[in-house]
Amino acid sequence: MLLPLVLVLALTPPTAGLTVPSAEHQQLARLADLTTTGTTATGHTDPADWAGLTSAALPVPAAVPGIQVDGYFPDTSRTNTNHGWHDSQFVLRLPDRWNGGLVVTGAPGVREQYANDRAISDWVLSRGYAFAATDKGNTGAQFYRDGHAMEEWNHRFTQLTIAARAAVTQRYGHAPRRTIATGISNGGYLVRWQLENRAHLYDGGVDWEGTLWTVNGPNPLTFLPPVLRAYPAHLAGDPSAHAAMVAAGFPAGTEFLWDYHYRYYWDLTQRIYREEFDPGYDGALEAGVPFCASGTPSCDADYSYAARRRVAGPAVSLIALTGKVKRPLLTVHGTYDVLLPISQDSDVYASMTPDRLHRYYRVEQGTHVDGLVDAYPDRLRPLAPCHRAAFVALERWLDGIAPPKSATLPRPSDVANCPLS
Repeated sequence: MLLPLVLVLALTPPTAGLTVPSAEHQQLARLADLTTTGTTATGHTDPADWAGLTSAALPVPAAVPGIQVDGYFPDTSRTNTNHGWHDSQFVLRLPDRWNGGLVVTGAPGVREQYANDRAISDWVLSRGYAFAATDKGNTGAQFYRDGHAMEEWNHRFTQLTIAARAAVTQRYGHAPRRTIATGISNGGYLVRWQLENRAHLYDGGVDWEGTLWTVNGPNPLTFLPPVLRAYPAHLAGDPSAHAAMVAAGFPAGTEFLWDYHYRYYWDLTQRIYREEFDPGYDGALEAGVPFCASGTPSCDADYSYAARRRVAGPAVSLIALTGKVKRPLLTVHGTYDVLLPISQDSDVYASMTPDRLHRYYRVEQGTHVDGLVDAYPDRLRPLAPCHRAAFVALERWLDGIAPPKSATLPRPSDVANCPLS
């Protein structure tokens, strides 16, 4: 059980000498408010980093006073320019009223360490948790230039967890009694990987639509090329192209989301991750040619992972998931996700995991980023409430109360809530 807030506060030692082990540089600030309301005003977050990830209706909690530590671990790459620093940046937030727990996250997509501030940090801080987030060691659309970039993601998450646990121990006088991993998209992938491979560091995790990478497929390199080939033909009115889109995992009923994802997600995601795992596919080109027409030499729309598996497979194997989680894990994923289609991702991952340690909630009308809910409030619902419901269910599970069974969750009358059963 987590300690009562008042008792923990009474045990809290002074903050002088607080350090994050292995950090090359750190800056400590005492803030009147660690939530995004306060950190936006003081410059201790970057709103551009979390733009688009949450709906406007997501509430911001009351002020949470405490300490923020910004810093970085030794690294040689320089894609993250926050504060004029290099990569492997982190943020650690230590509320004055601590509940005894620590939440560790990694950035979704190729964003930076503040990306989870609205979606996750605000809420867990309001519940008394310490919060730590990493930029994963490389950022931006050219992350692949770092070399074995995704392997580094997993290392940096582990590194931050160990360092944050030590810093929490310094701050409060004892180690966290509960450490929870959570994250969105690529951050959810990190949760899965950590609970499979570094489970001793965590009590459990909540995976918000984590990316599935498997050597034999499915993975993004198996379902993105077919949709890149089919979508232009679909726009031209070819009915067989629509059928190809659906067959690739993008369900009928989500057509209103396709154009946005074609322009901003599908093409870019395919090219940069293919460059990470199979840079030789397009010869001397770097991450291919944007929006190339099928039939163009070395076009990513024509990429065949099956044909290139002898080349790409060994690189994917270094970061692949097995489903063999060793700590309790809850997954939430939207049925209207048209970046990581649910049938090609979490449906498959759920079949790989042991039932006794995994609960899986398919969220009807949830899509990949909650920011799109504001544009389509009648056709989409936010996933943040479902993530929070799953997080509370994990807390109870760790206290001995089994969570609701895995299920598909219908849209409730009030989408600010997300009953799991």
